[in-house]
Amino acid sequence: MSRTTAMIIMSVFTVYFLLPIWWLFVASTKSTGDILTSDPLWFADPQLLSNLGDLFAYRDGVYLRWLGNSVLYAGLGGLVATLLAGMCGYALAKYHFRGREFMFSVVLGGVLVPATALALPLFLLFSQVELTNTFWAVFLPSIVSPFGVYLTRIFAAGSVPDELLEAARLDGSGELRTFFTVSLRLMSPALVTVFLFQFVTIWNNFFLPLIMLRDEALFPVTFGLYGWNTQLNQIPELRMLVLVGALVSIIPLVVTFLSLQRFWRSGLGAGAVK
Repeated sequence: MSRTTAMIIMSVFTVYFLLPIWWLFVASTKSTGDILTSDPLWFADPQLLSNLGDLFAYRDGVYLRWLGNSVLYAGLGGLVATLLAGMCGYALAKYHFRGREFMFSVVLGGVLVPATALALPLFLLFSQVELTNTFWAVFLPSIVSPFGVYLTRIFAAGSVPDELLEAARLDGSGELRTFFTVSLRLMSPALVTVFLFQFVTIWNNFFLPLIMLRDEALFPVTFGLYGWNTQLNQIPELRMLVLVGALVSIIPLVVTFLSLQRFWRSGLGAGAVK
């Protein structure tokens, strides 16, 4: 009875989460007129390829530029944030120095602060150095991950044996070489987990580009679609482009998540146990 109940509950929530994606896919295959007149959950006159062509050709392919910006912000930002978080977490776990626990407490405080609360102070800081409306205004805040530091510290404390580090030092290996050749490999499940979280966070980031960017050429795809959505009253044909653009924009997230899913599960499980 409990197993059946659990399966029913999981099935209901699965349908709940997948139904909007199904609606988005179906709507992306329709014409602008069919969206409002046909069954919202079933196909009418499929023309997905034509809609994709219109999306990529609109205004000389500005959507592809936005998509490339998001890949750059999320991909490069996620990699740099993961490396920095891994180095910080490793140092907090394996080195003993004055103020270590205080620094870790500050990191935990950073985890608790919502990103929207930091948006205005970041804008004022970047305004002082004249970096607003630039690539760096979105990229630099994205490479800081307090949660990544927290997770990698916990994982490094349990997965990187002190005896192994001592053996590396006795063999003449420097601290940086030991980290990149020994510790980094042992910490790979946690690092992949941090990268996945940071990639998704940066990709879905909306408020920071909203206050930092004015140049359309620098927009990420989420903010670009928002701009189109605000013009629907003046340009009704943008409705279809927004729907198809939203569908295309989730594909990199799905691919990244499915590709790294096994590392994500193992990273969370090992980190929790250790």
